Amino acid sequence: MASNSPYDINCIITGAGGFIGQALAAALLSDPKGSISKLILIDIFEPPSPKTEPESQHIEIVCLKADLTSPSTCTALFTPNINCIYMLHGIMSSQAEANLDLGLKVNLDSTRLIFDHLRANNPDVRIVFTSSTAVYGPPPTPEFVFTETTAPDPRSSYGAQKLVCETLLNDYSRRGLLDGRICRLPTVVVRPGKPTGAASSFASGIFREPLKGERSVLPVSQDLDLWICSPRTVVKNLLLARKIPKERFQGSRVVNLPGISVSVHEMLEALGDVGGAEARELVEEKRDEAVETIVKGWPTRLDTSKAKSLGYADDGPLVQTLKEYIDDYGPQ
Repeated sequence: MASNSPYDINCIITGAGGFIGQALAAALLSDPKGSISKLILIDIFEPPSPKTEPESQHIEIVCLKADLTSPSTCTALFTPNINCIYMLHGIMSSQAEANLDLGLKVNLDSTRLIFDHLRANNPDVRIVFTSSTAVYGPPPTPEFVFTETTAPDPRSSYGAQKLVCETLLNDYSRRGLLDGRICRLPTVVVRPGKPTGAASSFASGIFREPLKGERSVLPVSQDLDLWICSPRTVVKNLLLARKIPKERFQGSRVVNLPGISVSVHEMLEALGDVGGAEARELVEEKRDEAVETIVKGWPTRLDTSKAKSLGYADDGPLVQTLKEYIDDYGPQ
């Protein structure tokens, strides 16, 4: 029976204890047009509950510690009354490269387990799956521009695992078994908190630590280019992803989310512009071949015309991103 309440969306975020999961949860709670009635936050530890404003007091918030590799757990959590799922959980790039079996278990097996349970029990559910530009290989030339139709050629286990999940969700959506939206995220800069297991962790570390007066290690060449995006823009686009009518995708559900292409040298210049020479001097260059090899396998220039046609937001300049980070999180 259809609900007469304007708040009728039961939403799950997996990987909700992470930085993006927490920011997305807060944004969902404050979205005046979100129609959320219940928000379930899931991670391998009990995620914190975001602060709520008076206008979102009607929303029930549930925070759960759960093992999403367990079939019985998935059956209990992903019930037919769930309308929307943001799938953010996963083992990051460096960790997935170092431990193949763990990456397969979490990034691939648990994702397929959830997909298959949902297609059998809740085929109308809308799934926003966060993927990565790591599904592509390195650009054949420095100026090469990747599109959604460029053949993937992942050079890391993480990229390969994401690509398999993309393919499954695309096929299940084509068959009408699920309603998927696949968002290939740029590297998100700046992430607050501690360094992660991602090969791209340095891209936040070279800002985050110096801005609070601490040293940071740069493991790659200053000549290396990266495809990055601010946290605010990524969260804004993830909010939009679940609202786009499925008919607008006209085929593949894969979308390269907007970002900007910058060199590491330009990133260091932006750090100096915002934090001063003192902050810039706190970055120590110490090459790590393993990290650089992984990062070199990622695209640096992407065509985001499909994203823009669907209404996704462009990102701003890097200096603006750094100022937003300080406004949102302070030099922590």
